[in-house]
Amino acid sequence: MIYLDNAATTPMIQEVKDEICQAFEIYGNPSSTHAAGRQAKNIVEQARRTIAQRVKSKPAEITFTSCGTEAANLILKSAVSSLEIKHIISSKLEHKCVLESLKQLEELYDVRISWVEHHSDGSVDLENLEKQLQECESPVLVSIMHANNEIGMINPVKEIAALAHKYDSLYFADMVQTLGHYDINFEEVPVDFASASAHKFHGPKGIGFAYVRQPHKLFPQISGGGQERNLRAGTENVPYIAGLAKAFEMALVDLEEDQKYVVELKKYAHDKIEENFPEAKFHAYSDDAKKSLFGLLSVSLPFRNTMLSFELDLHKIAISQGSACSSGAVKNSPVLSQILPDEVLESTTPLRISFSKLNSKSDVDALVEALVAICAKHA
Repeated sequence: MIYLDNAATTPMIQEVKDEICQAFEIYGNPSSTHAAGRQAKNIVEQARRTIAQRVKSKPAEITFTSCGTEAANLILKSAVSSLEIKHIISSKLEHKCVLESLKQLEELYDVRISWVEHHSDGSVDLENLEKQLQECESPVLVSIMHANNEIGMINPVKEIAALAHKYDSLYFADMVQTLGHYDINFEEVPVDFASASAHKFHGPKGIGFAYVRQPHKLFPQISGGGQERNLRAGTENVPYIAGLAKAFEMALVDLEEDQKYVVELKKYAHDKIEENFPEAKFHAYSDDAKKSLFGLLSVSLPFRNTMLSFELDLHKIAISQGSACSSGAVKNSPVLSQILPDEVLESTTPLRISFSKLNSKSDVDALVEALVAICAKHA
């Protein structure tokens, strides 16, 4: 199988598997005071220190969660319950975990939700954001992702954070697609909250973390114990926390070299698709890793085929037609619906191609060959 769906999840690398297996031998409960418990607790706290050191934060600002979705839910819902946030400014291009949480907060807690405008490439309109912040009578929470998981555009988080703080507001950045892929320094990127998920950078599924800048104190969304400094009850997943830290550490070791390799692969795919499908439309494309996710290529192919990903699967190519959280749904992408006119949506087929350092140009060649074959079959 050729795997080109790394924005959904990445293959776990061997070093991470080894780290997890080693941690499985430590069977103590981290909350126990005996030697076996202290061993497990040491793994958890060492992992916390490893991540904190890499992102230039305090260990106490890292809270382990089951995934990025849980981290986002914890931050958004606790901001309302703990920090008395009554108004949230967000974007309709956010990940489903944010959009669904906002909908729930609006319905259950009467939180006001405002939507920021964006440019044609999907990036946030900073002037519109500032205008909305100026008109707010009370502090708000700005919830705008760092990078979009469907089209790859990157938002200017430093500028967004600066605007939020200028108007005494807070900023949460969904960083699931960037933490572990970019060298992010929270001393230089002053977000108040951020979320991450290990399986996006060759770690295990089912583990992630929330970054909560001190002195903000959130209220736990899961009750029943004092774990994670009273922010998330439940016995910690020690082996996967160890795997998360190992994956995060390894992702940043050869980051510059890996970025350069994947950017070249992305450009190669762009050129090959453009050569075979001249009318294809690329979304938020850039071969500059600072402007667009270096491992993601979003394209609308000039024909309509809602079953394209299934047909590619028959060619042994794993790929997505949109967000993994919306997979299987034969309907237009909510993200593309915000930036493309209806006539384009109804006459084209979206494809999200996402690479990792484990891919090669031969994978791209096989993909383009299969696309040409499928197109000819339906012609």
